[in-house]
Amino acid sequence: MSTFTWSVAQLERNTSDNGVVIAHWRCTGVDGDNSTGAYGTASFTPDPTAADFIAFDALTEADVLGWVYAEVSQEDTEAAIQAALNEMATPSTAEGVPW
Repeated sequence: MSTFTWSVAQLERNTSDNGVVIAHWRCTGVDGDNSTGAYGTASFTPDPTAADFIAFDALTEADVLGWVYAEVSQEDTEAAIQAALNEMATPSTAEGVPW
């Protein structure tokens, strides 16, 4: 059974209002001795007047991952990583010479 770990590698923010505009995210999948992952970004348009606005200094990784999941399909990302892990475990191609 594979395990998937999501994390936020970096944030980019407006210095004028401390609103996050880009989150750099990573998802790593591990199955036994095999591991692989995906890395991407999600963009946001912060509104400091909104009731649910969270300034940079008050954010948690869980807050940002919630935003990322709203922009990036968690299910599709993990499925693609699982397919790569499956390929590592039982490769569909091989190289070499027969001699």
